[in-house]
This record gives sequence, C-alpha cells and structure tokens, in this order.
Amino acid sequence: MIDINLKGMGVAMITPFKENESVDYDTLAKLTDYQLQNGTDYLVVLGTTAETPTLTEEEKDNILRLIVTKVRGRIPVVVGVGGNCTRSTVEKLKHGGFEGVDAILSVTPYYNKPSQEGLYQHYKAVSEATRLPVILYNVPGRTGVNMTAETTLRIARECRNVIAIKEASGNITQMDDIIKNKPANFNVISGDDGITFPLITLGAIGVISVIGNAFPREFSRMVRLALAGDYDSARTIHHSFTELFDLLFVDGNPAGVKSMLNAMGYIENKLRLPLVPTRITTFEKIRNVLRQLSIRC
Repeated sequence: MIDINLKGMGVAMITPFKENESVDYDTLAKLTDYQLQNGTDYLVVLGTTAETPTLTEEEKDNILRLIVTKVRGRIPVVVGVGGNCTRSTVEKLKHGGFEGVDAILSVTPYYNKPSQEGLYQHYKAVSEATRLPVILYNVPGRTGVNMTAETTLRIARECRNVIAIKEASGNITQMDDIIKNKPANFNVISGDDGITFPLITLGAIGVISVIGNAFPREFSRMVRLALAGDYDSARTIHHSFTELFDLLFVDGNPAGVKSMLNAMGYIENKLRLPLVPTRITTFEKIRNVLRQLSIRC
C-alpha cells in the first residue's frame, strides 16, 4: 500500500470546457501548473467539482493521464472512484488504470439510499478491491444518505487501507465524534471550505477544497497556519473569504468556482447540462468581491 500524506489542502479540480463544451485539455494543463506553483498539497481528480457524471470514460481517462503526467509525482494525486452499484465500483478498482495515482476517493452510494449496514458492506468490498489507500466521502446533501459516525468508525477500524474521510455532512458534532474516537491511522478531512478553519481546530488535518481552484496560495496558507496553531492569522484569511464561500454554492458547484475562474481570466464559463452557469447577479457579486480582494478580473 502506498503511503500518502493528506495533511494540508487538496484541491478538487474542475474540468474546463471550450465554448462547444468539449474538454479544454490545454487549459486543464495550465490549471494543473497553477496548482503546482502555488502551494497545493495534493490534487483530487474526477470528483464532484469535475462534473464527472457528464464525462465519457475516454474523457475521464484522458483527464487523469494528463494530470498524472503533469504532476510527475511532485504531489499526490487522488482520483474519484465511486457509484451506487458496488459491483461496478469494485470492477473499476480491479481493472482500471491507476498508474501514478496515490489514493482513491470514494463517495457513498447515492440515490438508492443504502442502510448503515449497506454502507459498511459497500466500503468493505471497495477496500478489498484495491491496494491503494481509500478516502471515504460523506456528502448527504448530494447522495441522499448520511453515513453516521458509528459506521465511519467501524469502517476505519476494520478496513486496513481506509485511511481518511472527506466529511461534508455539515454536522460538526458528527465530525467531532469521528475525530474524538478514530483510530490513530485514520484522519478527517473537511469537505466544505467554509468550515475548514473551525474543523482544523477540532483535529481535522485539512480540506479537499473548491475555492482552492482559484486561490491555492491564499487558502493553503490559511490551512497551514491553522494546522500550526496560529489561529489568529488563519482566522483573518478565513474571514476574508467568508462572502465568497457563500457565493461559491448559491447556484451550485462547480458553477460558482467556474464563474470565479472566468472572471479571473482562466477559463470559459461553460458547464455541461444539467448544470448551467451562475446567474448574472451572482456573477456580478463574485466580480465585486474579487475586486475588493484586489484580484485582477
């Protein structure tokens, strides 16, 4: 099993599209360089923020290979592999190409709303299907089911290569329960930029970030300061982003961060249906906040 350090800020990479909605691989390469040059600790590829459900298998393979080739082992690469059919997920893990990949991020099964026992059995099968480290991903607002602290801890204790959870339940009490009772070799990662600072003060090791697509240097600095115990300095940076945290998600993810990157001149403001760009009013609010932050747009 590959050893991987997930402490700090991982970035959930977007997928840039051209005006005709084809994948803009040249821009993706530039965005990868932007992350490498600005302090990002690891990259998360083909997650929610990448609009993965709208990508073909060929596009997914091309995106992963491009990023792995660009990174060249300088920072870890985590790839999303999950679904609501356990058998299909297991087959992908057994037979997919994972050269240059350091860990798997696997979302709880969505839509079919499994029981807690079903969630445990699903992740047990996922764990047994790969030698790579596995990061659980709990995001009930998208999947329709919350994985409880009890189930998370059961998986953490019984599945040797499950090393962390990306927690996006929004339930601080649940996250604190996991942090308090977890095994020493298991960690909690924030799945929500807006609560990363307070969650680190409770014992989380960092974040898998959306806003880091646009502000890798600034947000990774906030995370490092918080992890070092410099809460006053970290809090100042956290508060400077408070308005953007809200604007990022008011029209859905990744619409918010894509409009932000568009305003900053990095990408076309294109998504694939059923996702659409932010409303004009949201876009203008984002531009105004960027101006206040002295970011050229």
